[in-house]
Amino acid sequence: MVLRWVRRLLVLGAVVSLILVVPCRIIDPPITPLVVIRAGQAIGGLRLPSYDRSWRDLDAISPSLVRAVIASEDETFFTHHGFDLDAIRRARAWNERHPDRPPRGASTITMQTARNVFLWPGRSYFRKGLEAWFAVLMELAWGKRRILEVYLNVIEWGDGVYGAEAAARRYFGVPAAQLSPRQAALLAAALPHPLRSDPGAPSRYLRARATTIERRASRIDLRSLARAIAAPGGDVRPAPTPARGART
Repeated sequence: MVLRWVRRLLVLGAVVSLILVVPCRIIDPPITPLVVIRAGQAIGGLRLPSYDRSWRDLDAISPSLVRAVIASEDETFFTHHGFDLDAIRRARAWNERHPDRPPRGASTITMQTARNVFLWPGRSYFRKGLEAWFAVLMELAWGKRRILEVYLNVIEWGDGVYGAEAAARRYFGVPAAQLSPRQAALLAAALPHPLRSDPGAPSRYLRARATTIERRASRIDLRSLARAIAAPGGDVRPAPTPARGART
């Protein structure tokens, strides 16, 4: 009896997750759980919640930002299928060697998108398991291009700031399509701690991190990677111009 109910729940969960994931292949998520959570935190702190997001297609986002985010968050994005087992092993080994330091994660861009669109923040194994499941579904149903597009439109980039367009205008006064390589690197550098970072007035640490990201991003060729993963509905738009070369 118990096993029968477990099977039914698993089947129901799989069906519900498919119902959630598949439509977002073409429908832009109107709101995310994190936005709701932040609104609740603001109200609990007797503040008015803020929400600034303007959806942009991937074609309307600077290739410099695409490169910088991949360099910063997930350099194996084009070769994995939702999660990076090698990165998970490295993170686990590092955490075991340094139990007194903040734990390192191994979330891919796909997993971060799954968390932002469908789940909630947290470090429980249950949440991480759901994150991996949704990541695999997204890789199959969306493809790399759509995952990047959704990620760059829902990721948190400050208090009430969500997505590349809102972040570009908030911190640099330009649309996301006009971000320079340096501006893109500063935005990418802020992603691990968006509520404590200001790309428009960066700290010394943020500037140094951005320099490293900019150097690594200059080596990422979106055109060759797009050809390597080309598939119907899953390719990444080739960048119109190559990176400007390594900078220090």
